[in-house]
Amino acid sequence: MGSPSGESGRDSDETQHRVTLSKGYYMQTTEVTQGQWERVMGNNPSKFTNCGDNCPVEQVSWEDCQEFIRKLNGMEGANKYRLPTEAEWEYAARAGSRTRYFWGDDATCSRMMYENDPGSSEDKCVDYFRSRGLTPDSTAPVKRFSPNAWGLYDMHGNVWEWCQDWKGDYPSGSLMDPTGPSSDSYRVFRGGGWYGVARYCRSADRGRYEPGARDDDLGFRVAFSSGQ
Repeated sequence: MGSPSGESGRDSDETQHRVTLSKGYYMQTTEVTQGQWERVMGNNPSKFTNCGDNCPVEQVSWEDCQEFIRKLNGMEGANKYRLPTEAEWEYAARAGSRTRYFWGDDATCSRMMYENDPGSSEDKCVDYFRSRGLTPDSTAPVKRFSPNAWGLYDMHGNVWEWCQDWKGDYPSGSLMDPTGPSSDSYRVFRGGGWYGVARYCRSADRGRYEPGARDDDLGFRVAFSSGQ
């Protein structure tokens, strides 16, 4: 988990360390969509409502996600769904890869919805997105880009995704089933978004926000443990 010291675009909080996940879990194939949110919550807080029901819900805080999960579990009569831990998220995003993105080290607009990085050599995506019927500087419907090797869509780009953990420093040693620090001021989110330049969409990149914060490039996907 984390990034090697020579990885382009890495931040100092990505100390590479060994993690063992001892328990199986399922990760939602896509980000939670606006249609899914509305069926559970009865409203749609998203900015990009013209994008359609299959676009990711955004403008949801970590606390909003907990309420969605509480109601979803109530609808199904089981305490099954939750946010993934940060370690579970990165393991799922990498799908066995060790590169910056699951497909390799180079950003490409054929793989994810992200913001062009002014002055960089990375792909300029505006024309490409428009050629595919997508709106630059906005979210895209889920499943418009190829999934990773484990069938998960939009783990890079589109919207950032909340994780369960408080944000903390990585250790230098090995960990088993880490869940982050017991308390802090910020919760973790991962994956980059349509408003994030390419380096923020890397598998190892870490973001943080107060649990009550909302943004139009911030959403989530749910997980649950296979033993539940």
